[in-house]
Amino acid sequence: MTAYISALLLAAGTSSRMGTPKPLLKWRGEHLVNYQIESLFNGGANEVILVLGHEHQNVIKTITPNNHNRIKITVNSDYKTGKTSSIKSGLKHVAKDSTAIILLAIDQPRSPKTISRVLTGHISINAIITSPKYNGLGGHPLIFSSVLKTELNNIDEQTQGIRKVLKLHNPEINSLNIDDPSLRLDFNTPEEYEDAVARDRIFDK
Repeated sequence: MTAYISALLLAAGTSSRMGTPKPLLKWRGEHLVNYQIESLFNGGANEVILVLGHEHQNVIKTITPNNHNRIKITVNSDYKTGKTSSIKSGLKHVAKDSTAIILLAIDQPRSPKTISRVLTGHISINAIITSPKYNGLGGHPLIFSSVLKTELNNIDEQTQGIRKVLKLHNPEINSLNIDDPSLRLDFNTPEEYEDAVARDRIFDK
C-alpha cells in the first residue's frame, strides 16, 4: 500500500503572549504560515490541512495563491477551548485513504529536511506513532498512523488531549533520535521568537 501522508497544521490560537498572530510572523523571509505549508509539502505530505481560528480572515489573506490551491482550510470556532478542538477540527478533513497524520503547530517551524527525516523514520518501520527526540528530549512533529484516527477524534482537554493517546500506546512509540536542535523549537513570546530567529542559523536547513 502506497503511503498517503496528511498533515495537520494547527494555527488557531489567540497568540495572547506573542501579542500578534503567530501565522503572520516572518520566518526565513516569508510569513510563518506559508513557510510551514511549503515545508510540510516539500517534506513529504500529500495534503496539508490548515486549522485556523483567531483572526482567521487576516491569516487567509496572507496565504500565497499557490498554497490556496493546494491546502484544505478549516476554521475551528471552538479554538478558545484549547488545542484539542483544533486537532479534531482538522481530522474531519483528512483523506479517507490517508496512512499517516503529521501533527505540527504553527509556532514549531521545521525545515522540509527535518520533516522528511522524521517521516522517513516513521514509514520505514510502519510505526504506530513516531516521536522524534533531540538530546533525549521529545520534539516535533509527531506522526500518527491513521489507524489511530478514531482515538484521536475522541481526545478532550479533560484527559490531557493528545497525551492520552501517547500514554496508551507508549510501548509502541517509535522514539527517533535525531541530531537536529530544531526539533525542540517553538515560541510563545516576542523574546522567544526573537531568540529563535537569532539561533536559526545553527539549525539544519
